[in-house]
Amino acid sequence: MTPAKINPSSTINNKKTMQIFIVDDHPVVRDGLSTIINHEKDMNVCGEAESEYQAIKDISRLMPDIAVIDISLKDSNGIDLTKNIKINYPKIEIIVFSVHDESVYAERALIAGAKAYLMKDTISENIITAIRSVAKDNIYISTAMSRKLLHRFTGEKTAIKGLSIENLSDRELEVFRLTGQGFKAGEIGKQLFLSVKTIETYRARIKEKLNLPNASALLQYSIKWAKMEKDS
Repeated sequence: MTPAKINPSSTINNKKTMQIFIVDDHPVVRDGLSTIINHEKDMNVCGEAESEYQAIKDISRLMPDIAVIDISLKDSNGIDLTKNIKINYPKIEIIVFSVHDESVYAERALIAGAKAYLMKDTISENIITAIRSVAKDNIYISTAMSRKLLHRFTGEKTAIKGLSIENLSDRELEVFRLTGQGFKAGEIGKQLFLSVKTIETYRARIKEKLNLPNASALLQYSIKWAKMEKDS
């Protein structure tokens, strides 16, 4: 496991400098974000991590103002990490980013405690604006997502690409997504640190919630959804 990267300047006592912690399992992404953020005079990347374990370990010591977290991590996912951070360190604000469709994950990220959700293909353009918005205790999401949430609150029914998956829990959605990517129950269990029996229980709940008749239908449905998500 690659050691977490700590910026020595994070030890400087400068109340005007926002301390940012980045969590992503790709070094190129972390380096790119660090370059953009550190270019701002009032911002400093105080640390980086590639996994939830590293993130929690170093965040507890560095206590950044804001954590910027990718949803897809080596040992967990950004939604679970967001929940973990907000439970233990509620004053730390969270920005979640991902390649995954914001119509599926943005609301889940906000419910978990994040203040912003960014699509990965636009993060370099929007990360500074998102950080400044979150620092002022504002929520930062796209205009399209804001409209979707507004419609939800006003009672307008919405659909996600014709696939009714909004009723799935965060863990069920993760199992559904990995199933669609071709992973078997044992492989999913290893990724999520769960038993095969537990994965099969989640799959049974997914079939019930999606009104699918059998495991074959679940597999076809999840593959279709995973492909649409990838192509979006």
